[in-house]
Amino acid sequence: MRKDGIPSADEAGALPPGLLIGAPGSGSGKTTVTLGLLRAFRDAGLAVQPFKNGPDYIDPAFHRAAAGRASFNLDGWAMDEGLLGALAGRAAGADLVIAEGSMGLYDGTSTPGRSGRGAASEIARRFGWPVVLVLDVGGQAQSAAATALGFARHPKAPPFAGVILNNVAGARHEVMIRREMARLGLTVLGALPRRSDLVLPERHLGLVQAGEHPDLETAVARLAALLRDHADLEAIRAAARPTLAQAPCPLPRPPAQRIALARDAAFSFTYPHLLEGWHAAGAEILPFSPLADEAPPEADLVWLPGGYPELHAGRLAAAATFRKGLALHAEKHPVHGECGGYMVLGEALVDAQGTRHAMTGLLGLVTSYERRRLHLGYRRADLLAPLPGHPAGAALRGHEFHYSTILEQPDAPLARVTDADGNPVAETGSCRGLITGSFFHLVAPESA
Repeated sequence: MRKDGIPSADEAGALPPGLLIGAPGSGSGKTTVTLGLLRAFRDAGLAVQPFKNGPDYIDPAFHRAAAGRASFNLDGWAMDEGLLGALAGRAAGADLVIAEGSMGLYDGTSTPGRSGRGAASEIARRFGWPVVLVLDVGGQAQSAAATALGFARHPKAPPFAGVILNNVAGARHEVMIRREMARLGLTVLGALPRRSDLVLPERHLGLVQAGEHPDLETAVARLAALLRDHADLEAIRAAARPTLAQAPCPLPRPPAQRIALARDAAFSFTYPHLLEGWHAAGAEILPFSPLADEAPPEADLVWLPGGYPELHAGRLAAAATFRKGLALHAEKHPVHGECGGYMVLGEALVDAQGTRHAMTGLLGLVTSYERRRLHLGYRRADLLAPLPGHPAGAALRGHEFHYSTILEQPDAPLARVTDADGNPVAETGSCRGLITGSFFHLVAPESA
């Protein structure tokens, strides 16, 4: 690996074969199948490289726990071809790639972004990965084959490996579906029985974080056993095809040399490729825990990622050492907060019960989780003021996903923010001196 984080020519030319796990929609069982396959193949002695399509910041931590390798997001709307190529190069040295799609296989934005609409099907086509389609067959039988046929013969269909049936009610149910699949020339790679005891716990932004799962290792091991018992692992591996290498570019550069990074249950939503780029460029990342009432270590920048501050608002309000240390840092050095981190930089946070908690007060922002409203989608931010690592005027690509409502936002806007179709978004972020914050999570600058 070169110092700039780009795979060498030898590494880029030695990428392993891969598959993408897709589905007709969310809740079909993609994550169950992905985690089970990652661990089952790892248990068989293979080095398996996971990826996640789209801007999901929770699933990659589960992937890492299952595979033992860092998982990276691949996002065609926010990332250009060079960045996608650089991230695919992280698979060098592995035996197999397993990428997990997001939402439905063909779901994406209406307006294309940097290298696509963000759809999982585009990622599969770009890298030559056949799709294993996970079908939740609860409440249907032969109709499942019609669904699979439509996905396999879509005009923009990637290579099609076959189908894994999920939520199979019993032997008769399975036989009915398999016969229709065979009649239509579709391969069934597995049939998973209905198992309510294997459902992963969820929260309002998706799965409960990997670090908060009560017994993640046991859960992943049980998913691997499920796939070993009810899927044809040999056929699944044989369906993988060589990963098509792409011309890479450097990963996003760090916003500072020494970065104090908040990292605990309230601050955990950081995209792995950003941390990888910061490390590759030689930045020193210094983790600390606001929930443990730790002051940020001496650094050039404090970065507060997103997470779940609304679930820990009382503890954060009482974290006097953290608040004092952050204020001292902010007198001379920049602080940036994303989403939950932005909320903590504000004056106050109103929790789901309507209780107002004082936050750090470095910005005038007041947010409410009591007044829940979903804010979701890709974002382009044209900076009106500098953000650490990016000058005023720079264009950034990112994503917003939260339920909080702004009650007060007295500070100057950080950026002019639009959605994937170019429509203005009211959540512009804020800036006050060296303090900046935004509800959008940065994925990549447009220059990367």
